[in-house]
Amino acid sequence: MSSFPAYRPRRLRCGPGLRRLVREAALSRDDLIYPLFLVHGQGVRREILAMPGQYQLSIDQLPGEMAELAALGIPAVLLFGLPASKDAVGSENYDPEGIVQQGVRAIKACAPEMVVITDVCMCEYTDHGHCGILCEKPAHCRGKGLGNLCLDNDATLEYLTRVAVSHAEAGVDIVAPSDMMDGRVGAIRRALDAQGYDCVAILSYASKYASGFYGPFREAADSAPQLGDRSGYQMDIHNAREALREIELDIQEGADMIMVKPAFSYLDIIHRARQQFNRPLVAYSVSGEYSMIKAAAEKGWLDERRCALELLTAIKRAGADAIITYWAKDAVRWLEEA
Repeated sequence: MSSFPAYRPRRLRCGPGLRRLVREAALSRDDLIYPLFLVHGQGVRREILAMPGQYQLSIDQLPGEMAELAALGIPAVLLFGLPASKDAVGSENYDPEGIVQQGVRAIKACAPEMVVITDVCMCEYTDHGHCGILCEKPAHCRGKGLGNLCLDNDATLEYLTRVAVSHAEAGVDIVAPSDMMDGRVGAIRRALDAQGYDCVAILSYASKYASGFYGPFREAADSAPQLGDRSGYQMDIHNAREALREIELDIQEGADMIMVKPAFSYLDIIHRARQQFNRPLVAYSVSGEYSMIKAAAEKGWLDERRCALELLTAIKRAGADAIITYWAKDAVRWLEEA
């Protein structure tokens, strides 16, 4: 016996009750935000082929969806919209009768306690699929793969502020700019405050990487770029210190909450942000994370429930306060069964 250490870690692993008692990070329904994709029409509940179990929904489907989420105790939703038509400046994006604006009003009418977050970007609404306004390329601009065009950062800010204000007018709780334009948080904060919406919070996609894990989402939101890619404004996957600079800048501009996207490939960024910044930290477990586990589970190669909960727990353990996840409904049910 003298060869054994005085402290044996296995003592605290001997039963499920004991393991729960000393658990360091616990996933809860209160941590979860559920994304929704809204489309025009009536009676639409169209499954997204690349994301089994996820749907494009028309506005009349929202009362039933909210009832299900409320029964599960999920506190928040994140809305994305698919417009009726697209143009160079994404006109429906800031239309008071746009699909997201209708969705916000519908949710607040049937579930006023639901926290509604809206994505503020342009890629779903523009005919070119980029997250901002394109212009003729000046000599100094080097926008990758955009031919003679360039993304105009400062012109884009004007449109993003119009979108955010229109969402606030519809009754949103939180706007979430995801475009990665420089200065957009400050511009949106000033615009909201000027219109009397000082209580509308900003959740900034502060650290959003040019990731390969967005593919299924681009099918869900019909938002693939029609030329080039988004690496000229989304973050380089090789960089960590840059992410912390981006977060710091957004906080200085007035972000109430910060986000890291994607989540699972960037647990180190989540952890470093948690250590450095005293703001609510949200992580987006993106479509590719969801779809790859779904696909492997359909093949019988992985246990979906076990792997999904492991992934979400890892994100929580890394330091996230809340997680945007397509597994939100399933995760609550799985946690109740545990």
